[in-house]
Amino acid sequence: MVDLFLGLSRELEDTEVLLELALAEEDRAALSEVEEKLSCLEEDIRSLQVQRLFSQPEDAGDAIVEIHAGAGGTEAQDWAEMLLRMYIRWCEREGYKTEVMDTLPGEEAGIKSVTFSVEGELAYGRIKAEVGIHRLVRISPFDANARRHTSFASVFVYPSADDNLDVEINDTDLKVDTYRSSGAGGQHVNKTDSAVRITHLPTGIVVQCQNERSQHKNRAMALKILRSRLYDMELEKKRQEKDAQHKSKKDIAWGSQIRSYVLQPYQMVKDHRTNCEIGNVSAVLDGDINRLIQEYLLQEARDQVA
Repeated sequence: MVDLFLGLSRELEDTEVLLELALAEEDRAALSEVEEKLSCLEEDIRSLQVQRLFSQPEDAGDAIVEIHAGAGGTEAQDWAEMLLRMYIRWCEREGYKTEVMDTLPGEEAGIKSVTFSVEGELAYGRIKAEVGIHRLVRISPFDANARRHTSFASVFVYPSADDNLDVEINDTDLKVDTYRSSGAGGQHVNKTDSAVRITHLPTGIVVQCQNERSQHKNRAMALKILRSRLYDMELEKKRQEKDAQHKSKKDIAWGSQIRSYVLQPYQMVKDHRTNCEIGNVSAVLDGDINRLIQEYLLQEARDQVA
């Protein structure tokens, strides 16, 4: 980190010298080179600014992400699946490992809900910027009259709780139900009670897993999700003690979306927290969301200073 900072400082000094020479000699080619160097420097410095924002211990670790389709039936369920693809593609770009832990498919298309893990350096610190309601406006592919529809989906992100963290779960606090899995998965998955639903009685948190073939694996996966949810709850309590308003969670409600993705009548992605706008919606939906994440993290840092 220090070497990177010193390297950027040297590059900036060299660019300043080049600029002075270009101005003195009225060298247009050199001025164009300066402009290109400054653009690259600006991007590198922005990345360095983002790196220093990950000050919480959980930021460096893995994450568990949940996506839930909102009201609107097939439209919203298709949108939830589009968001899942967007995040999986982003993870592939960034070198993160993902694993789908639980999926509830829609009746006709898409998904009602999905839970997946993201493993890698600073996974939680970065993807936590996506917490909130995501809104899609488009011409519905499921509407025979080709009308414009608005769909919503919610995204929740929890720090992954490993075995080294002090998250105590008593068996007496758990209600465990087993049932048959729904959707695709083969004869064994659909014909045995391999799916597991766990209710944590003291908090009312309910988690489930049905993707694995064995009840034992589904139970282990569900407990991992539960540990992460409880860990996030404890972190939230600590955050509220320091700050009565935690912006990333206070607006999780329909009608208070954090971001809009508009495909019709124009194309635009807008983050309502930062007013960051991107015209290339296809690129964003294909996982190019780093700018949106960075702008949010920088805004959070400015808010904390203020």
